[in-house]
Amino acid sequence: MHRSVRSMSAAITVALTTGLLTATVPTAHAAAGATLPFTSVEAESATTTGTRIGPDFTQGTLASEASGRQAVRIGSGQRVEFTVPRAANAVNVAYSVPDGQSGALNVYVNGTRLTRTLPVTSKYSYVDTSWIPGARTHHFFDNARLVLGQNVQAGDKVAFESTGTQATLDVADFEQVAAATGQPAGSVSVTSKGADPSGNGDSTQAFRDAISAAQGGVVWIPPGDYRLTSSLSGVQNVTLQGAGSWHSIVHTSRFIDQSGSSGGVHIKDFAVVGEVTERVDSSPDNFVNGSLGPGSSVSGMWLQHLKVGLWLTGNNDNLVVENNRFLDMTADGLNLNGNARGVRVRNNFLRNQGDDALAMWSLYAPDTDSSFENNTITQPNLANGIAIYGGTDITVRNNLVSDTNALGSGIAISNQKFLDPFFPLAGTITVTGNTLVRTGAMNPNWNHPMGALRVDSYDSAINATVAITDTTITDSPYSAFEFVSGGGQGHPVRNVTVDGATVRTTGTVVVQAEAQGAATVRNVTATSVGAAGVYNCPYPANSGTFTLTDGGGNSGWSSTWSDCSTWPQPGQGNPDPDPNRNLAKGRPATATGSQDVYTPGKAVDGDANSYWESANNAFPQSWTVDLGAAEPVRRLVLKLPPQSAWQARTQTVTVLGSTDGSAYSTVVGAQGHRFDPASGNTATVSLPSGTSLRYLRLSVSANTGWPAGQFSEVEAYRTP
Repeated sequence: MHRSVRSMSAAITVALTTGLLTATVPTAHAAAGATLPFTSVEAESATTTGTRIGPDFTQGTLASEASGRQAVRIGSGQRVEFTVPRAANAVNVAYSVPDGQSGALNVYVNGTRLTRTLPVTSKYSYVDTSWIPGARTHHFFDNARLVLGQNVQAGDKVAFESTGTQATLDVADFEQVAAATGQPAGSVSVTSKGADPSGNGDSTQAFRDAISAAQGGVVWIPPGDYRLTSSLSGVQNVTLQGAGSWHSIVHTSRFIDQSGSSGGVHIKDFAVVGEVTERVDSSPDNFVNGSLGPGSSVSGMWLQHLKVGLWLTGNNDNLVVENNRFLDMTADGLNLNGNARGVRVRNNFLRNQGDDALAMWSLYAPDTDSSFENNTITQPNLANGIAIYGGTDITVRNNLVSDTNALGSGIAISNQKFLDPFFPLAGTITVTGNTLVRTGAMNPNWNHPMGALRVDSYDSAINATVAITDTTITDSPYSAFEFVSGGGQGHPVRNVTVDGATVRTTGTVVVQAEAQGAATVRNVTATSVGAAGVYNCPYPANSGTFTLTDGGGNSGWSSTWSDCSTWPQPGQGNPDPDPNRNLAKGRPATATGSQDVYTPGKAVDGDANSYWESANNAFPQSWTVDLGAAEPVRRLVLKLPPQSAWQARTQTVTVLGSTDGSAYSTVVGAQGHRFDPASGNTATVSLPSGTSLRYLRLSVSANTGWPAGQFSEVEAYRTP
């Protein structure tokens, strides 16, 4: 979905969970997440001759989109060796290679190199969505799978070695793939209608003919690769069945595209792999676009390299979507786009979606009595793990969401409408038994974060009953629960109850309240809270108060952040989870002047290619950043864009500091600092021991290369 939501970089490191995903991710209870046919092993927990990267929560960095915010980079001849956690004969690897590059990784089993290799490519990565505010190039990772050709046992070693192309390995999924199933009796095989299982010929018409011939029965897709050049339509009262998602593969970016169906469509047990490399919202580059009709189902599917897995409109009553894998979409994994009644989406695995992984959007009609249950979602790289935009009597139960990035929360319950006519939240919204790990992100327009679980009266008041129960939130980089009116209109959030939650390690607060309204919170226990228990400050200012009622049984988060003029920085009140972070990144910046689009914030946006430039021919000029709290700054790194077009220059800079934003004192007197693109266009300034400042000001009195002050990045560190 095209959504005008926001994102921002944030350099945060928190306590991280590594190793086997199925063994070490904390859960609210045994039912959280999907039951999966594979076991995941993180690359950072493997043996390697490469370099571990991360942890990093900074939007636009490779590690920030990785599972666990860590991965391993290997160059030519370097390898990552995984210990196999259980019997397997196949593996799927999440990886990244530099933009514009492709290659292959050698594969070793117990030290013996296989003849087959694992192909890697950047073709489906590095997606740009410049029309979404706050977005930037993202979607760095991709997935590639391989049948090993032999059985390996628990404790065996499987290694991947770079053959020249640099690769970053994130996680390996080890799986015992069953043999291909046989053709159901009485079914119509697509090959009997002329489909080409080699993938060379166009099988579109053969699929259409088989569907027509099999009305009320089964269309059989035998093992093989099939190429479709256009979408299927008029699909109803039929089952499309393959021999298994590792055996029957359909190559198309548009499988079914139809606005309506009488229903009874059952799609199962094959793969649909597309060729979508960019996100184009006007194109129906989806596995299913439109409607399957009432009483339909989708199960056992492997869906990859599409814009959206299922973009569902029209009548999809009582649809069941279960036991599927959604990988590498450039937008949503699944979106119930209005008029969904009794839909069940359960036990699916979603990795590396380019928007909300699972969403319900009540456009044109309300989604009603529908649920997302027992799904495992990881690494949505531009929005929420699960998003409920309006609807009546919706349930979000027993899901496991991890590693949201840039624009989203783990779970968002929202009245953000995007378009009209929209049907706001109504009835009872049940959010229960969910586990959220490393979820939440910095918001650039608000200039502070979104929580792991967000209730958002974005475009209208929340009047539904929102019941949040039995939640586990672990390693949230910012807050655990957020109540906000994100559209800036101050709409109230009402009728919310949080009952039963375990919060382990939040970067800032447990409850982030920024709207008028009320919530009752009971039986919420927290440990390792970064700054304070509660941040209760209206957004926008003076828009009304939020009443937080203590229902009893709460512990570990009784304090309140006292200064609504500033957002708490991660780690205040506790040891900072990342003592080496850039204190200036993403903080509010001002200047005595700026030229055209080269505004002060460009110097703290994390992008070395954008820059602040002061008014010309008017020295001295100053640039100031608010670090949010008094900090012991020992080192500054000043940057100009690294391109060779920026000729070498010397800027004369005075460093000043203040604790209140009014009285400034000189920290480092005027010095000339040389910026040379041949050596990175970077200058380092050491600050005296004992320096403590909240407001950092750089006064530029001369520049040999241009008649203005210029910085592409100003970085501030506690370490010398």
